Amino acid sequence: MVALGGHPRRGGYGRADEAPDPDTPSLRVVVVAESYLPYLSGVTVSTEALVRGLGARGHSVLLVAPRPAEGAELGTTGAIGPDPEIAWLPSYQLPRPVPAGYRMPWPTLGDGALRRALSFGPDVVHAQSPFVAGRFARRVARRARAPLVFTQHTRYADYSHYLSAFAGVGGAMVGHYLDRFARGCDAVIAPSTDLADEMRARLGDVRPLIRPVPTGIDVERIAALDEVDHRAERDWPADAVIAVTAGRLAPEKSVETLLEGFAVAARRDPRLRLVVVGDGTSADALRQRATKDDLRGRVAFLGQLPRLAALAAVKGGDVFMFASRTETQGLVLVEALACGVPVLAVAAPGVNDSVTDGVDGVVVAAEPAAERGRALGAALAELSADPERRAAMGRAGRDGASRFSVAVRLGQVEDVYCEALARSAR
Repeated sequence: MVALGGHPRRGGYGRADEAPDPDTPSLRVVVVAESYLPYLSGVTVSTEALVRGLGARGHSVLLVAPRPAEGAELGTTGAIGPDPEIAWLPSYQLPRPVPAGYRMPWPTLGDGALRRALSFGPDVVHAQSPFVAGRFARRVARRARAPLVFTQHTRYADYSHYLSAFAGVGGAMVGHYLDRFARGCDAVIAPSTDLADEMRARLGDVRPLIRPVPTGIDVERIAALDEVDHRAERDWPADAVIAVTAGRLAPEKSVETLLEGFAVAARRDPRLRLVVVGDGTSADALRQRATKDDLRGRVAFLGQLPRLAALAAVKGGDVFMFASRTETQGLVLVEALACGVPVLAVAAPGVNDSVTDGVDGVVVAAEPAAERGRALGAALAELSADPERRAAMGRAGRDGASRFSVAVRLGQVEDVYCEALARSAR
């Protein structure tokens, strides 16, 4: 086990693969994920950034994750760092409405992965979910006598409709289970200060230790990306104002509200066009809505793209739109800012840590709920009419993106690990 010689340097480093502070102990970390590549989501992007980034900074990492479907290529999101060592859990595809490609680990299988995790000799066990992965991580931590760290990536109660479709599980039950699991951890990482404050209000801050650490991004790689020329690719007018959104097309992402807002703005400014990157259970309904008279020819659906291609599409926009209120962080908001694209979003906990209203974007009120679409539309129309304001916001977002760098965030994760180790050693 690790000998604690000191804490990591506060504040982080320039890149994930720079050497950590000499006082930072080299750790053996088992990371347990409930979903992973090739399925793309904010959680899988964050998990790959974590395991590769820790490896790049000199730590030894074993990832435990559900096995991909037979024949599926694992791929990568482009995160910096070495390929992680992986122990696969047997997995299966959940029925609809769970998105295709989301593989769930079997809750009662995985003895081989358990033996491998224990023989790895972890100093820290880090769960990326409280459910099957969380229970597995807890078994490893207890048997290895290692501290258990948990990242709450998701507002799980807002996603309980996926569970209730086949298990009869409601939001209140999910919330109760989550709190009980978190209390059994040594430390909990929340991707935003709002979520950390919510958890402290429910759980206190004695056990577990609760720390806000957003997922970091590769600022330099995003800066080097070439942007997509949406006007040329889609034969849109040279003076078209391009709004872009990216993410899973599902009810909890409120893309219908976003489309409503775009329609409001497009009636005021016929130059407006919308590019939608992503796929999901709402895709067909959204495509059908986009055939109506007020939107016909104004909306392009690009489907699911490889991660860097999706970022290039975002970078080619004039405004990035986001209506979801279920995010813990909204990683794509940070990426849009790093692309130099001003963000237009609905006020939500995950938004507040990322976007500064009036500086690098516009945040509209979430209430009353019936007015969100019209509020988005009014704000988009104002931005479309003011290119100088858009440019100033884009510069501010790009200039401030370094605070979101993956190296800064990895340094903060190392701090949490060391605090958890120090607590468990008492």
